Amino acid sequence: MLSREVIISVTFGYLILLFAIAWYTERKGSPLKKWANHPWVYALSLAVYCTAWTFYGSVGRAAENGLDFLAIYVGPCLVAPLWWLVMRKIIRISKAMNISSIADFISSRYGKSANLGALVTIFCLFGILPYISIQIKGISNSLDIMQLTETPLAAGSFSVFSDSGFYLALGLALFTIFFGTRAIEATARHEGLVIAVVFESIVKLFAFLAIGIFVSFFLFDGLTDIFAQAKVADLSHLFVLSGENGVSDWFWMGLLSMMAVMFLPRQFQMGIIENTSEKHLDTAMWLFPLYLVLINVFVLPIALSGLMIFQNQPVLADTFVLAIPLKFGQEGLAVLGYLGGFAAATSMIIVSTISLSTMVSNNLLMPILVANGNFSKRFQSNLPGILIWGRRLTILAIILLSYFYFRILDTGSSLVSTGLISFVAIAQLSPSIIGGIFWKKASKSGATVGLILGMGIWGFTLILPTFASIGLVPKEILTDGLFGYSWLRPNSLFGMEGMSIVSHALFFSLFANILCFVAISFFAKQSSKELNQAVLFVDIFKYDQKLDTNIFWKGQAQFSALQSLLNTFLGEEKSTKSLSDFKLNYGKPFQNEGMADPEFVSFAQRILSGVIGVASARILVASVVKEEEISMDEVLNILKETQGIKSLNLELKSKTKALKKASEKLSEVNKALKLNDMLKDEFISTVTHEMKTPITSIRAFSEILQDENLNEDEKRRFLQIIIDETGRMTRLIDQVLDLERFDSGRQTLNWEKTDLKNLILESAESMEKVFLEKSLDFQIDCRFEKLYLLVDQDRIKQVLLNLLSNASKFAKSSVQLIAVEEDQMLSIAVADDGVGIPEEDLPYLFEKFFQAKNQTQKKPIGTGLGLAISKKIMEYHSGTIDVSTEPGKTVFQICIPLQQEALTPHPLRS
Repeated sequence: MLSREVIISVTFGYLILLFAIAWYTERKGSPLKKWANHPWVYALSLAVYCTAWTFYGSVGRAAENGLDFLAIYVGPCLVAPLWWLVMRKIIRISKAMNISSIADFISSRYGKSANLGALVTIFCLFGILPYISIQIKGISNSLDIMQLTETPLAAGSFSVFSDSGFYLALGLALFTIFFGTRAIEATARHEGLVIAVVFESIVKLFAFLAIGIFVSFFLFDGLTDIFAQAKVADLSHLFVLSGENGVSDWFWMGLLSMMAVMFLPRQFQMGIIENTSEKHLDTAMWLFPLYLVLINVFVLPIALSGLMIFQNQPVLADTFVLAIPLKFGQEGLAVLGYLGGFAAATSMIIVSTISLSTMVSNNLLMPILVANGNFSKRFQSNLPGILIWGRRLTILAIILLSYFYFRILDTGSSLVSTGLISFVAIAQLSPSIIGGIFWKKASKSGATVGLILGMGIWGFTLILPTFASIGLVPKEILTDGLFGYSWLRPNSLFGMEGMSIVSHALFFSLFANILCFVAISFFAKQSSKELNQAVLFVDIFKYDQKLDTNIFWKGQAQFSALQSLLNTFLGEEKSTKSLSDFKLNYGKPFQNEGMADPEFVSFAQRILSGVIGVASARILVASVVKEEEISMDEVLNILKETQGIKSLNLELKSKTKALKKASEKLSEVNKALKLNDMLKDEFISTVTHEMKTPITSIRAFSEILQDENLNEDEKRRFLQIIIDETGRMTRLIDQVLDLERFDSGRQTLNWEKTDLKNLILESAESMEKVFLEKSLDFQIDCRFEKLYLLVDQDRIKQVLLNLLSNASKFAKSSVQLIAVEEDQMLSIAVADDGVGIPEEDLPYLFEKFFQAKNQTQKKPIGTGLGLAISKKIMEYHSGTIDVSTEPGKTVFQICIPLQQEALTPHPLRS
């Protein structure tokens, strides 16, 4: 047995470690501070959802109702994929508007109503106090189990100052105060707190898995052995997915947990306020459900093992996690389990109290103080200190109230049963939140009445029976109903039977809440502020970049008065930085004297919202400015004008985009024209040179024949040169004329039914002498026998000769011609092993006047018309010509359809 001193030492040692982790994280330059912005850290921080209820209570619920415990974890797993739709929008709204809590969020949505924010805060306090109390209960009970003593409550009396749980509660209060209230900005991130919560998430998961493995594989021979023995022990009813009161309970518990995992104050704090990037949701959507699966894997095996091990013994099922290791002398494992349960409880207490203290200070304390004009003016400089100490005292008060709730009002119910009471309370916030971010018609009056009615039914169906069980109200109310009306019995309203207490309470409270919220919102008239906020919340993705310009405000405000408020609550350094940010974002200069524009009034109010809450900031700003009420017609007109401006902007953007595209196309056309002009100049230069050379030769040799006395052989040789040069000029002129006829559509073709194999062989034979002279290896691979097509054989031969001639110019050692009949096409490829064609030349290769730059270091060979003419010839045959190239290989390929006889004439043919 472990001594009391050892357990207390381990407990406070763990708290000191937690303190050290948080402190080291918040040191300047700490590497842990960077880790606080990691998506995995964000996802694991959401595991604050798993409290002492999970660590101890799930085993207790599994021991009573079998797989029914899973319902509360299935809901979060199912809703996680929707976080990108719901939580992402809430995150965007909260960051844009500097929202600091869930009460602030609801208050801001419904016209920045201070009354609604206060109402939500009070409901959250009443709803969460029982939940915090069960965490203290879990810690206290685990301490008693570790010391193998009866609980003080069971013993009949206890002394607060001799109770270890009391001192642990004080220790948690000090930790929370130190790391949760260091900055006045409620929206400021608490990196140390985040890392501490993640550390505790890892500790509780590791501890629970360690105990589960010990029970399953050391005390038993695996999970199958546990289930087999449980079946023999008549515990097979715990394997059935039925729920305490039928399958419908699974639906209600799943729905309840879906709302709780997003809207519990601690979940809102970690999931929304502490979030640094919406993209972290991508990781959280799969990692958080995985965490829930892992921490619940061994719940049922531990529950079944405990029922069999402690059969007929007075051991609470909630304590099986610790009782089993202690039973078998595994004190070290029991200590690990105790720390896991302690971590599960403390993380919930710390985050919940920070969130609740922010709500109390920003939605209860500050609105009262700043609404009193004389007080706020007289003690304006003291308001930041009052705010900080208000939060600190609230944290201490919440933890102490939760402790005394556990000691005085606790009925001995299981951890899960008490936790579900808080879940149903928080579920009442869901209609006003979900409706508020997706429905512009949602009104403050609808949200207020819905909340009051929902919480009233919650108190009647769940809290009243708790009070009756401890004698605070007559027990007859449970059997006879309120005022003697049987249909007003807390556990069976309107005589509805067949549902569990929690499902019954959830159904009636949520139904009444939603009904009032929707019905009243349909007929209620929204104020201008409500309508403005409704538009911003529902359409936040349109307005978040320039939020302050989309908030309607009319009145007069001294710039210096607003700056004074910022200096008071932020300090001069942060205030100056905020003013610089405003100038940078809106491009508006400001002066220390004179009137502030509406954008700056909205900006100042939004910055203050992150410190004292939305409602308090609105009241405080209103105290130093002269605001005029905006009528609904004005708001609607502004909205119409804004929408019109946005539509005009969209139209201008569209036209600008079209103009940009047209400009790009013109630029491309201009570039092409410049290139054609350059190529034409080069062509003219080339043609002039080509024509000048034969003319010079003709003239020179003619003068020699005329002036010199030559023998017959020399005369014949000189005459042959003149004839050859004349032929060269003729071919050049013919090429130019050819291209002009093709371009103008006046070219006629001589269509004949032609044997393509013979045509290919004739063309190749014409080039054999050239290949021999250049010592090139020439190979022909004709993969068909007879193939007749309707073509102009002279033109096709011209194309083949042009390709073969080009190949002979650039080939190093070999040229290959391959002809293939496939896919209703005749394909003829001419390949050479030359240096290849530069990639930048490929788009222009078949353009007229173009000559490849790598032909020679001197003047390019030819006129640059051969490939252009070849392309035209292939187009007239409804075929194609293409090129592919790589270092050491170039392939030109022509393709002619086999159905030439069935083809309609080319549109340019005559």
